[in-house]
Amino acid sequence: MKFLLGKKLEMTQIFTESGLVLPVTKVQAGQCTAVQVKSREKDGYSAVQFAYGERKKKNVAKPQQGHFLKSEVRSKKSETYPRYVREMRLKDGDADISIHSGDVVDVSSFVVGDMVSVTGTSKGKGFQGVVKRYGFSGGRKTHGNKDQLRMPGSVGAKGPAHVFKGTRMGGRMGNEQVTTKNMEVVKVDEQENVLYLRGAVPGARNGLIVIKGEGEMKVRSEKKEAEEEIKKEAEAIEVKDEQPVERKAE
Repeated sequence: MKFLLGKKLEMTQIFTESGLVLPVTKVQAGQCTAVQVKSREKDGYSAVQFAYGERKKKNVAKPQQGHFLKSEVRSKKSETYPRYVREMRLKDGDADISIHSGDVVDVSSFVVGDMVSVTGTSKGKGFQGVVKRYGFSGGRKTHGNKDQLRMPGSVGAKGPAHVFKGTRMGGRMGNEQVTTKNMEVVKVDEQENVLYLRGAVPGARNGLIVIKGEGEMKVRSEKKEAEEEIKKEAEAIEVKDEQPVERKAE
């Protein structure tokens, strides 16, 4: 299973080879760092906790700072800490995934043609009436009809003498978690860590987006990469020391 956190950028257009115009949404996805790996034996369920984004140290609670320090994602000298932390539940087939704290996931896990589900927070509309909230037609637009153009009409029968639960009425609209399924990955920009998804993504610009898809998730370890670089540098120094020094004849 693939999992990635990101933020919504903006909508644009992409032209295909056949000349079609595709409306796409740019998502700044990754890179995400694994903070904690939960197991069924210890925690009761299998999951991986990912962190994304940055914010100043003063805006992070002390318990959360300790959580990041324990996983070695940040050090005590760090001035910034991750902004978002989300968990990915592992299925039975993904329980054996090789991932450890500090490992990194980015857009390289996704390829063009993948179908993903995108979860975000919809734009808040505030308190709205039934016409905008539920699509009611309102009252008749004729002579003699006064102040009833956007009214809900009857909200119940006279007999029960109360309004039943679940009756559609005015109220707060938006600012809810919305998931759009089967969105196609049109383009993958690994250098900028940007995904181009066909269609509209829920939420406002710079809003947090959770992307899920089927397939193998590519994980890379920055610790191992740093260790390999140190080894290569050490080997290069040894090779230089072993090379004989040519002395010019006087």
